[in-house]
Amino acid sequence: MILFLLPILGAIKSESYPKKLTSEEEKKYLNDFHINKNMEARNKLIEHNLRLVAHVAKKYENTSEDKDDILSIGILGLIKAVDTFQIKNNNTLATYATRCIENEILMTLRSNKNRRNTIYLQSPVAIDKDGNEMELLDLIEDPNVDLYENYQKRHMSKELNEALKKLSSREYDIIAKRYGLNGNALTQKEIASKMNISRSYVSRIEKRALLKLYLILKDKK
Repeated sequence: MILFLLPILGAIKSESYPKKLTSEEEKKYLNDFHINKNMEARNKLIEHNLRLVAHVAKKYENTSEDKDDILSIGILGLIKAVDTFQIKNNNTLATYATRCIENEILMTLRSNKNRRNTIYLQSPVAIDKDGNEMELLDLIEDPNVDLYENYQKRHMSKELNEALKKLSSREYDIIAKRYGLNGNALTQKEIASKMNISRSYVSRIEKRALLKLYLILKDKK
């Protein structure tokens, strides 16, 4: 499965949302995913509900948490909503997803109230049966694959690697540092300090690079 969290962030930041699914389309994709285990249908449900993440995240823009990290957490809530939604549920997916997104953000805000934000793509979020740390990326893969087995086998997709090569050297450097592609993930402030540039400049380059990745991967699909 293509690792699509990075380009999804780019789509949200640029407000380039895929159009909302009709009730018939949503029902079709829900059935394809939950009944037929079609992972492409799962991706469609996530992508076409991105505006929910942006809408909920706006409520927390004035908190001490980094805006981009709030979006990342919100996306994780959306993914969990799509994965756990019950087709027979009387609520709509949008209603259920909104609640899941908000709960995910609130839980993170509470747990991080007195300490620095450390929620990144490669942040430890659990411990496996052997006592090893599992990362956020391990939890957003195919829900039908055993998490512990997937933890051992995970690697970046060929498509994403090829897309990363099309970024400029500065774009790649910032994306690599921001999401820990070559080591520990850093905040925009930390990257700005290391590169001796402003945080706002780091943010602009990050958004541009994420949107570029999103468009490249969408073209490949």
